[in-house]
Amino acid sequence: MTETTVDATGSSPLLRAFAYAAVLAVSFVMLYPLLWMVSSSFKPENEIFSTTSLIPETFTTDAYRRGWNGLSVSFGWMFLNSTVIALLAVVGNLVSCSMAAYAFTRLQFKGRSFWFALMLGTMMLPQHAVLIPQYLMFLNFGWVNTILPLVVPKFLAIDAFFIFLMIQFFRGIPRDLDEAAVMDGAGPLRIFFKIILPLSTPVLATAAVFSFIWTWDDFFAPLIYLNDIEKYTAQLGLRTFVDATAQSDWGALLAMSTLTILPIFILFVVFQRLLIEGIATTGMKR
Repeated sequence: MTETTVDATGSSPLLRAFAYAAVLAVSFVMLYPLLWMVSSSFKPENEIFSTTSLIPETFTTDAYRRGWNGLSVSFGWMFLNSTVIALLAVVGNLVSCSMAAYAFTRLQFKGRSFWFALMLGTMMLPQHAVLIPQYLMFLNFGWVNTILPLVVPKFLAIDAFFIFLMIQFFRGIPRDLDEAAVMDGAGPLRIFFKIILPLSTPVLATAAVFSFIWTWDDFFAPLIYLNDIEKYTAQLGLRTFVDATAQSDWGALLAMSTLTILPIFILFVVFQRLLIEGIATTGMKR
């Protein structure tokens, strides 16, 4: 009888090779649309849909030039608008959600359980259910066609997901540190800034990355509140390259879509370790 060689991991080399091949095949299928988009951005317009090859027959960067300067407003300006909105959203979420999470986990106040349950309830409320009331409110404020509806709510802790995420992490921080700080004369704010926040780098990084990605990729909210092309975000700018009543510039669309993905890709690569650590340790006792 022939025996199958088994390595230290408990599986045969043949089985491991088959598993790696299957993972690579699935990964290629998942990444193929992204690879096709990047490849097509370097193709002439007449080659984009005429060939399925990922390698351009004629390499050109003309689509990037048309996409960057082809609109009445430079696409770089839309990039800047998206960057400003995304960074303000990150700051707003980190400040407001961390304070709300700290209050729920460390402070005692009347009705805390009720407000906590109400906060969790907002996570199950569809965005479209409050769309019209929010729009009418911002219209009365005179905020429509400005970035204020996209930024100001972030400073009011409206993202219950981030609050819940931070609550779960803060619960893992020993209360002995708080008690020691109180004996040294520290108040709630000092405990928050000197103890809780320095120990919460992973969850803060996780919230920052997710907040940036969701805000950067958001198409619906800017579509509702922004009217002038000078105030468009990058996502709204991509829509302008496709027109059902006129000629669409698919090359420019794919080129600018490739550039739009780069900030998210770079952000994930830079903060990958903190992101994984924040997700893995959230809700775990130490």
